[in-house]
Amino acid sequence: MTNERIQENHVTTGATVWLTGLPSAGKTTIAYELAGRLRAGGHRVEVLDGDEIREFISAGLGFSREDRHTNVQRIGFVAELLARNGVKALVPVIAPYTDSRDAVRGRHEENGTPYLEIHVATPVEVCSVRDVKGLYAKQAAGELTGLTGVDDPYEEPKAPDLRIESQHQTVQESAASVHALLSERGLA
Repeated sequence: MTNERIQENHVTTGATVWLTGLPSAGKTTIAYELAGRLRAGGHRVEVLDGDEIREFISAGLGFSREDRHTNVQRIGFVAELLARNGVKALVPVIAPYTDSRDAVRGRHEENGTPYLEIHVATPVEVCSVRDVKGLYAKQAAGELTGLTGVDDPYEEPKAPDLRIESQHQTVQESAASVHALLSERGLA
């Protein structure tokens, strides 16, 4: 096999990179930064943003445990389908429950599709200061209940492929660490 052919296979290998963490942890920002790096390297990339998915694929679902599980399974199905077809699917979605994330990983394993779980482990105190969408302020004012990590559970991954503490590094450094992991696994 020529070096050119090896490079072509390298770029067309799909994978799912699931970034889990609390609201305002930095998941989406890191995903878009990583997407730019991967595209610059010739990879096909899609970011499956949780807010867009809720609007278009999971419309009508609430935030009960069952609905959150259904949402994560739908996103996991789409991500695996994309990854199986040569796309790097970047998924910045809270996915608060271990069993939901494990089911998605299991589906990837059944199909032989590369899957990386990245825990954006930003403390709730930092997330509430960032409060990108104003969720923590609404919760504090009593206008919102069921906020993940505050009055609804978030089960931290016990053994993620990578843990990022975004409060201690730039977005570029966080994306670079995920990119390095993909490279180490032969996926970037």
